[in-house]
Amino acid sequence: MSPAPSPSHSPTGALFCLASAAGFGAMAVFGKLAYRHGATVGTLLAVRFALAAAVLWLLLLLTRRSSLRTLRRLPRRDVGLALGLGALGYSAQAGAYFAALDRLDASLLALLLYTFPIVVTVAAIALGRELFSTRTAAALGLASGGLLLVLAGAAAGALDPLGTALGLIAAVVYSAYILVSEGVTRRVEPLLLSTLVCTGAAFTLSVAGVLGGWLDLGAVDAAGYGWMAAIALVSTVAAVGLFFAGLARVGPSSAAILSTFEPVVTVTLAFLVFGESFSPAQLFGGALVLAAVLLVRARRAVPRLALGDAAGGGPVQRAAARAADHRPLAVVEDRAL
Repeated sequence: MSPAPSPSHSPTGALFCLASAAGFGAMAVFGKLAYRHGATVGTLLAVRFALAAAVLWLLLLLTRRSSLRTLRRLPRRDVGLALGLGALGYSAQAGAYFAALDRLDASLLALLLYTFPIVVTVAAIALGRELFSTRTAAALGLASGGLLLVLAGAAAGALDPLGTALGLIAAVVYSAYILVSEGVTRRVEPLLLSTLVCTGAAFTLSVAGVLGGWLDLGAVDAAGYGWMAAIALVSTVAAVGLFFAGLARVGPSSAAILSTFEPVVTVTLAFLVFGESFSPAQLFGGALVLAAVLLVRARRAVPRLALGDAAGGGPVQRAAARAADHRPLAVVEDRAL
């Protein structure tokens, strides 16, 4: 009987992560289509998070009653922090992202937002939260270089200054959100955390939409509501569920690199829906991204136990073992949403 696939080499887990990335990658195109059918930024944000929160609470009620019991036992500080992450951090990031999407091409915005893994990784290492890993750095370098090439053609031409600034702000706020949320993600299970964060974001964005006059439900036609529902169900609830299912099977490092498939999906869908063309450089960039995916799934040359057991090895061996099994939690925790 052949051994079960190790957590970092599960084909099913890799497929789950890639499907999750496809769901997230489709969000920008869904948003553009919703704008074409009367949705405003404020309407889209309020509907997305309100619907996502409602579905997540329903899932908790129907399938995860233990999560509801956990919620009752959670310290108020953790509940408040999770709600605050949504009400302040994620709502600010989503607001900047969809405001930028109203002014920029989907592909360009994908490029701007996808500077966040590099920002998070550098910040986490500088803060002493992560160990440097040559293997992970090489994979991230390949993926980042590939993304630049894939998206460079779509980003060519005049830039909208405000839209560009909003896209970069979204990346920076996203990075800060990930780093701040690291503690609570260790104490609150993913589905419950996602539910609380979506609930906090739904409250803030709905209130802001009403008070600011940005919420105009009557201006959206049936197709527009369909595209907003797709953002909530496909690009939020389903994408989150698939990501965590994949994460449990492949581990955080592999999940982080596999998630770089997301902007490739955005560019592909933008080509199919909006007619954007591909250049040879973009095709080469896509090959680099796929090379990063293959690299992260390749078996490590040095077995983990050879570097020292975490319980019995000396300090140098334990540090080496942690570096070999480097898990950039901050990088993958963004998929709480």
